[in-house]
Amino acid sequence: MNEIKEYRQAYFSGERALFQGKNLRIVDTVFADGESPLKESSNIELSECMFKWKYPIWYSNNIVVRRCTLFENGRAGIWYSKNITFEDTAVESPKNFRRCRNLTLKNVSFPNAEETLWNCNEVYIDRITAKGDYFAMNSENMKIRNLTLYGNYSFDGAKNVEIYDSHLLSKDAFWNSENITVYNSFISGEYLGWNAKNLTLVDCTIESHQGMCYIDNLVMKNCKLINTSLAFEYSSVYADITGKIDSVLNPSEGVIRADGITELIIEKDKVDPTKTKIIYNDKK
Repeated sequence: MNEIKEYRQAYFSGERALFQGKNLRIVDTVFADGESPLKESSNIELSECMFKWKYPIWYSNNIVVRRCTLFENGRAGIWYSKNITFEDTAVESPKNFRRCRNLTLKNVSFPNAEETLWNCNEVYIDRITAKGDYFAMNSENMKIRNLTLYGNYSFDGAKNVEIYDSHLLSKDAFWNSENITVYNSFISGEYLGWNAKNLTLVDCTIESHQGMCYIDNLVMKNCKLINTSLAFEYSSVYADITGKIDSVLNPSEGVIRADGITELIIEKDKVDPTKTKIIYNDKK
């Protein structure tokens, strides 16, 4: 059994302070100026620690971080690493979590989440608040619960993602994505889902201008479309909508069921009207 070495109330400065550190427990410790303090580390437990400079955890394995703080200058903090857990932690720095694998984030805040969670694989998220553009670009195999996101262009190019009980304020969300399913969530943002493949929305409320266009296999089950106009252009769509839809423009094929459609635009020179069936719910 490997012996655990402990650092408590330590202060580290200078580049690569604990380079290639192994089997460490680090408590109440400050990583001050100096790049890459834990580069190429493994089997590390950190609690109540502070990171104040760039690139703290790169090429690392088996890292657990609890009740820690990454300050703004701790940017590009966790890259090329695997088996990483962050819990009850504040991450102020941008560009965090790049090309990581087997990543768990629970009760973590990202007030400056620009370019965060890029090209990651096998990601589990619960109780996350993030503010920043291009969140989770090109990441795969994600299960997300209780995400509150303020930021445009989220999940661009993402694949195999499940999202539950979340609140997304995000223009251009899910562009170029594949196999995305969202349950019991609220999404507000223009141009939702363009160029996606296999986008499924279940029990969701959507607000979007020109949303859900250019999609190959859009499925909506028991969803509401609030203030949503020019929807479904050139999409293959199978939608069961509660309430009315403000306007629909040139769906390529499928079935749309709703209480009503205020403006239905089907241009015969652009799409074949016979390929889309419109069903209005019975009103009692």
